[in-house]
Amino acid sequence: MVNKQRVFRRWPFQWPSLWTSMKTRKAGLAGIGFLAGVLLLGSWNMPFPTQAAISQPTASSAIGSSPNMDKGGFADIAQAVTPAVVNITVRKEGPVPMSGMPSDPMREFFGIPGMPEMPGMPNRPGTPPMPEAHGAGSGVIVSSDGYVLTNDHVVDGAKEITVTLPDNREFSGKVVGLDPQTDLAVVKIDAANLPFVPWGNSADLRVGEYVLAVGNPFGLNSTVTLGIVSALGRGGMGITQYEDFIQTDAAINPGNSGGALVNTRGELIGINTAIFSQSGGYQGVGFAVPTNLAKPVYESLISTGKVVRGFLGVGIQAVTTDLAQSFQLDQIKGALVTNVVPGSPADEAGMKRGDVIVEYQGKPVLDPRNLQHQVIRTTVGSEVKMVVIRDGRKHTLKTRIRQQDNPTRVAQASSVEQEGPLAGVAVQNLDNGIAQQLGLEKDVNGVVVMEVTPGSYAARAGLIQGDVISEINRKPVRSEEDFVKVVSHLKEHSSALIFIHRGKGALYLTIKI
Repeated sequence: MVNKQRVFRRWPFQWPSLWTSMKTRKAGLAGIGFLAGVLLLGSWNMPFPTQAAISQPTASSAIGSSPNMDKGGFADIAQAVTPAVVNITVRKEGPVPMSGMPSDPMREFFGIPGMPEMPGMPNRPGTPPMPEAHGAGSGVIVSSDGYVLTNDHVVDGAKEITVTLPDNREFSGKVVGLDPQTDLAVVKIDAANLPFVPWGNSADLRVGEYVLAVGNPFGLNSTVTLGIVSALGRGGMGITQYEDFIQTDAAINPGNSGGALVNTRGELIGINTAIFSQSGGYQGVGFAVPTNLAKPVYESLISTGKVVRGFLGVGIQAVTTDLAQSFQLDQIKGALVTNVVPGSPADEAGMKRGDVIVEYQGKPVLDPRNLQHQVIRTTVGSEVKMVVIRDGRKHTLKTRIRQQDNPTRVAQASSVEQEGPLAGVAVQNLDNGIAQQLGLEKDVNGVVVMEVTPGSYAARAGLIQGDVISEINRKPVRSEEDFVKVVSHLKEHSSALIFIHRGKGALYLTIKI
């Protein structure tokens, strides 16, 4: 069977006609997600298309008063918003073209193991410096004194930034702050009485609601496209560390990155960031960072130059049907704790690995992403109350949220020969050398999976070579002897709940026959 991989594209810069692969990037660890590719919206080392002469309305105040849909309709919205959506061009060190081809304007996030190094990666010692490159994206003026909200991937690493308004005025831009975790950035220009788009409340959006995307695709300034909200709360795609995307079918293309997504009142409800595409062009699925996530980032960047987020100190994973049964849950909801950071707020609260967090500050926890969003939005220093399920019973925990910081061994592996959920799994003792090669934390104990028979129950459950098994059915496993002893008591046709470490992360797997 052919495995068709999803490809997401964020467009930091635009090419008039051609895209090729440029750079591989790994998404932040938030459990075990799927592999995704993302292209940034923009362009490199190419002359920009001649800007078309576009008639711009005069505006010098807040934009976004409700248009009269009976008269002007979407035209009124477009006329109100476009003066505040700018073109951002940057100069930075750029990738060296391959085989005479223009360098890729977009970053791709495929996450495929073993992929060759792509142009655009940092220089190795002794190599000549990379030539300068130019790129372009979009931005949104959100205050009359010249603060522009855009994507991190548009301006990150820029040596020079030029912000061009639709009325052809040009300003030199200065980066106020960057937040790669949400792919947002704030740029300041020295100007006053500028048109700006007012903030909207993305929490009020409904699926099916009309939205407009405004930006500069392919260098075509002040382009407006219409669509609907296709979905809300999209996450787990590996595009950014904190994901809560608005999905829309409004056409978004290279150069739209950092542009505005507005509602029918002309209010900013999202920053266009990425598209799903297997061709490099628009395919009807675009993603925007919602303003309810973007606005706190913006306010933190302009006040401190950085983003201050709440920190709980737990590793978490989603609850599946099998895990819900194993942990005696009556609902397939919550965040299963896979690790507690020593000395963290969670540790001080008495939280333990295997707890399932089902409530945070009186609000239900639906899944790990939902908990993550609640925690990072919690005011640092405030006391919080959580409800966890431990051994089938509810417990209430309290803590105070803090600021977020950020050769082959030759040996005989023990294997399981009898039938059972771990049949076909071969392991060996973990030593310091193997732990270092696997990138494990220092306090990890267990046995290393050396082999998993293809098609076995363990393989189907997701166990892979290099995983470190620390528990089986809540019993500790610290050696090959422990492993064989515990597994030998597993009944045929039973299931096994195993706790594993994988690199810097950890998770539970349920293996069933």
